[in-house]
Amino acid sequence: MSLPDCPAAQLAQFLGPNSTNASGAASLICEQFAAVGNRFKDTAFAVDNTYLLFSAYLVFSMQLGFAMLCAGSVRAKNTMNIMLTNVLDAAAGGLFYYLFGFAFANFLYQWAFAIAAAGITSGSIAERTQFVAYLIYSSFLTGFVYPVVSHWFWSADGWASASNTGNLLFSTGVIDFAGSGVVHMVGGVAGLWGALIEGPRIGRFDHSGRAVSLRGHSASLVVLGTFMLWFGWYGFNPGSFNKILVTYGGNSGNYYGQWSAVGRTAVTTTLAGSTAALTTLFGKRVISGHWNVTDVCNGLLGGFAAITAGCSVVEPWAAIVCGFVASAVLIGCNKLAEKVKFDDPLEAAQLHGGCGAWGVLFTALFAKEEYVNEVYSGGGVGHGLFMGGGGKLLAAHVIQILVIVGWVSATMGPLFWALNRLSLLRISAEDELAGMDLTRHGGFAYAYEDDDAHKHGIQLRKVGPNSSSTPTTDG
Repeated sequence: MSLPDCPAAQLAQFLGPNSTNASGAASLICEQFAAVGNRFKDTAFAVDNTYLLFSAYLVFSMQLGFAMLCAGSVRAKNTMNIMLTNVLDAAAGGLFYYLFGFAFANFLYQWAFAIAAAGITSGSIAERTQFVAYLIYSSFLTGFVYPVVSHWFWSADGWASASNTGNLLFSTGVIDFAGSGVVHMVGGVAGLWGALIEGPRIGRFDHSGRAVSLRGHSASLVVLGTFMLWFGWYGFNPGSFNKILVTYGGNSGNYYGQWSAVGRTAVTTTLAGSTAALTTLFGKRVISGHWNVTDVCNGLLGGFAAITAGCSVVEPWAAIVCGFVASAVLIGCNKLAEKVKFDDPLEAAQLHGGCGAWGVLFTALFAKEEYVNEVYSGGGVGHGLFMGGGGKLLAAHVIQILVIVGWVSATMGPLFWALNRLSLLRISAEDELAGMDLTRHGGFAYAYEDDDAHKHGIQLRKVGPNSSSTPTTDG
């Protein structure tokens, strides 16, 4: 956003030979034009930075959404525990991302993205994990595991980044615009390993192996958290442009530029989430016979996780396809989880890992050449297979999925295994039945009566520093 050059010598000719000190007058006029041009540049920087900061605030507000969603999805006796872990994801993540992650990532990206990945993982291992394990894994994930992945796929010199125009993977690079792979798959795969190594919660599967529903205590909090996440996603996806005052085609004044792509990205995000929510609503109605608000909320978030990779480079109609398939992926992953007795209280591994992987593949199929060239202006980045772009982009995206699964498995898997071997991962059966709010955090989030306590004959009581954490039983 700048004014054209102002050559003083040429301007002096137009002032004519009779003008007093024509050269000086021309220089003065050009200096004034330059000053105005600099002010326009300053304004452009200010607008772009304000846009980036506002987007960061929106993404950070998603932590409140995660907290409410997690709190509503667990039983009331573990509410304080899960809320505390969400706060510490932000606090510990901020410190360790600053100390270590920023150096690895090699560029300044929203710290809020890093703690979003950690928040996803915390949902998978909720209701049975020791507090010290949360601190260790969250710091390691945000300080090392996530930043390495973000560098690979987002940095200008990342080996698979679409911004690395001089050395594109398969001559096309990877289009993961806002992080279906970088954020959601990283958090989902980490949660997968944590939940697998810990094992299911007590009572999640009966003696015959059938799944038993351990419902969260508040659908209201689940819905509140979902709407907060929905709101924050408009910073997550449209905000990933980082700047808004960019014209396309090199010409200003045509009313079409990056601000247009920002609007389109908000539309595709909305359509994918909405389609996934409605598909899940009717799909689960057929399967279970109920209209379940929690299932709809998870379907909505699954659609958002899937569209995140390609939100800026696909048509709105393609976003509807993305949301529809994302719902099917989520339902299928949940069915598979029950078959193998995998317990994830928030369906985080299935939602973020499964739908995130679908989003990576979806982008490789439906990315439109025109939009890719606008968003990745350096040139050379491929477009979708179904949009006439051939199979190179799809091959690059398959590599992305394999690399993320391999890297996160090689780092987080051994970490959770070591914590488990050191008895630092899972709480005792007695503490799990009584609830961590009582045994680990000094009291309940609110006064309530827990069905599990009556079912197992547990008398809940305050546990002092010198008393046993084992709850008493009736009789």
